Amino acid sequence: MGREKYARPERRPVVVTGASSGIGAATALTLAAAGYPVALGARREERLVELVQQVRDAGGEAVGHRLDVASTESVEEFAAKVVADLGEVEAVVSGAAQLAPGTIHEVDSDRISRELEVNVVGTHRLVRAFVPGMVERRRGDLVVLSSDVAVRARPFMGAYTAGKWGLEGLAHAMQMELEGTGVRVSIVRPGPTWSEMGMDWDPAEAAKVLDAWGRFGHARHPHFLQPQPHADAIRAILDAPRGVHLNLVEVSPEAPVEDM
Repeated sequence: MGREKYARPERRPVVVTGASSGIGAATALTLAAAGYPVALGARREERLVELVQQVRDAGGEAVGHRLDVASTESVEEFAAKVVADLGEVEAVVSGAAQLAPGTIHEVDSDRISRELEVNVVGTHRLVRAFVPGMVERRRGDLVVLSSDVAVRARPFMGAYTAGKWGLEGLAHAMQMELEGTGVRVSIVRPGPTWSEMGMDWDPAEAAKVLDAWGRFGHARHPHFLQPQPHADAIRAILDAPRGVHLNLVEVSPEAPVEDM
């Protein structure tokens, strides 16, 4: 009875943050192709313009606005623009993240704080901007993009690891707090994936990190995923009918098939 009373509308605008590249960009294109109006947020406005045009050229509905999730003012301005453009937001995909290599006891504390501002507090800013309206309407989805570092910590990525552990804790707590409101909180936990994150690292630093992955058993095989499987997982979460909650989806690369 409750699900019928609070039925979802056919048109369901979705916010995608961290949308300028990688999993965020793939998610935006995938959702738009499936008929979702998408509002794209990222710091690189020129990439947003290109992506919005790509969606529109394919017949989809999209808008893009600069967004820095480390700034409450930026999030609030973004939220106001999106609602003015597309109407009430039915789902949010929180994918903005920051990652830099370093040994924990050598990294400046301010840099740790900056990463946590984006990777944890940034999601909470989106929650504050969009979830109260979802609760009032008794429907909505929040999808947080985590990482397998949340359950398998990796060396020389301490701030990122701490952030993803914290992000999943936040999401699990929200799942309990929002139970019965019609708002679903879901976690997508990617395994090793090719993306632009880490592409600006010093090559020696990158080699050090990847070598440590192998030494501690985090690189059992050489396969990395492309962003698309994660976008497909996010679409499956949003497509799930009322009464179904995909609360955690872990997507990892399959190992190469070995000869018998």
